[in-house]
Amino acid sequence: MPDYHDDLRLAHVLADAADAVTMDRFKALDLKVETKPDMTPVSEADKAAEELIRGHLHRARPRDAILGEEYGIEGTGPRRWVIDPIDGTKNYVRGVPVWATLISLMEAGDEGFQPVVGVVSAPALSRRWWAAKGSGAYTGRSLTSATRLQVSQVERIADASFAYSSLTGWEEQGRLDGFLDLTRACWRTRGYGDFWPYMMVAEGSVDMCAEPELSLWDMAANAIIVQEAGGRFTSLDGVDGPGGGNGAASNGALHRELLGYLNQRY
Repeated sequence: MPDYHDDLRLAHVLADAADAVTMDRFKALDLKVETKPDMTPVSEADKAAEELIRGHLHRARPRDAILGEEYGIEGTGPRRWVIDPIDGTKNYVRGVPVWATLISLMEAGDEGFQPVVGVVSAPALSRRWWAAKGSGAYTGRSLTSATRLQVSQVERIADASFAYSSLTGWEEQGRLDGFLDLTRACWRTRGYGDFWPYMMVAEGSVDMCAEPELSLWDMAANAIIVQEAGGRFTSLDGVDGPGGGNGAASNGALHRELLGYLNQRY
C-alpha cells in the first residue's frame, strides 16, 4: 500500500497556514462578505485561505491538480487536492465557532477518484482531525501528539444518536417524512451541522449523520476520516465515497437502516 505520510504532513502545513488566515479575520468588524450566485455567502477569509493553500501546493506539488470551492479546478492527472477553505461560512460570518478548513488528497483508481488523505482543522474549537489511507484516523494537536479515532459500537437505531444540518434540503427532495421517522426512532438527535457531525461519528460520540445535498469539497476529507475510524461513508444511494452529491456516515453497523429511513418517499 502507498505511503501517504509526506502528503499528510503537507496537509497539516496547509491547515496551519489556513488557520492563521481564518482566525485573524474571525469576528473582525470589517470582514467583507459577498453573496455567490447560488445565494450562499463567501467572505474575504474564504478566498484568502484558498489562495494561500493553492500557492503552497503550486510550490510543493506542482504536478498535482487542485479543486477548491472558491476557484474551481486547475490541472489534470491522477492526484487531486480538494479544498474547502471554510466549511461553515454562515457560522463564520456570524461569529459561531463551528467552522473548519477541509483539505483532502484524492487519487484516481478503478472506481474513480477516492480520498487517500484528509485533514479537518477547526481552529476556533481548538480541534483537528486527520487520516491517511491504511493508517487510521486521529485527532490531536499534531502528528506526534494524537489520539486514534474509533467509531461507536451501537447496533440499534433506538440506542443511536443522529446528527444533521437542517430540515430544508430533506423537504425539497421529498425525503422529509423518512427523515422525521428516523429522528423519532433514534435515542437522540442534534443539528450540529457542517463538518462536525462526521468528526463525531469518527470519534464515536455520534453514531450516524447525513446531509441531502453536498459538494465534493464538503465531503472528501470527512469521508476518509470516517472510513479510517472504522465507519462507513456513502451517498444516500449507498455508493461508498464522497462522489454522490450527498452524504451519509455511520459506525457501519447502522448504515443499512440509516439509508432505509432516508430513502423513504411518500
